[in-house]
Amino acid sequence: MAYSIKEIFYSLQGEGINTGRPAVFVRFSGCNLSCPFCDTDFTGTDGPGGGIYGSAPGVISAMRACLPPSQRDEASRFAVLTGGEPALQVDDGLIRELHDDNWEIAIETNGTIPIPPGIDWVTVSPKAGPGCVVASGNELKLLYPQKGIDPVCFEKLDFTHFIIQPLEEAGASENLRDAIAYCLAHPRWRLGIQLHKFIGIK
Repeated sequence: MAYSIKEIFYSLQGEGINTGRPAVFVRFSGCNLSCPFCDTDFTGTDGPGGGIYGSAPGVISAMRACLPPSQRDEASRFAVLTGGEPALQVDDGLIRELHDDNWEIAIETNGTIPIPPGIDWVTVSPKAGPGCVVASGNELKLLYPQKGIDPVCFEKLDFTHFIIQPLEEAGASENLRDAIAYCLAHPRWRLGIQLHKFIGIK
């Protein structure tokens, strides 16, 4: 299978429970949803490290090239498969090859498409409208507020962590205040902030 990738880069995870952890990010091109508040460019393959890769080993070679020399021979490395929607492309072969090369694998998905088994860390960020077929994982990260979505509806799903992340579109300050108030009133949820935007990294 060929993989269309917008960019591959090394940075710190800026969101969720793994905030602050160094990782290689693989941003897959394309998405099955069109969210008006999306803040990510996932169109095409013209970003740093982007391209159409004909094999999983080719993707892994590009990922390794992003690492600092001290990390290339580490026993375990952390990969974040994101997008767009990575579940459109991520397959059993890529997961197997990454594990064979000692990568710990995280995925960030909207949850509308089944994901392959064996992924080590699953983050689902559901959107209003489509159903969520990925009903279990490590963290459910809900952008807030979204018209037509009540966070309570997701609490029955099998996730370890439930995160409210305020939308940064128009009304960002009000969204942050509302998110804080929601977490205080519903302590099963914790507040999630996009740290990378505050500290100025990718």
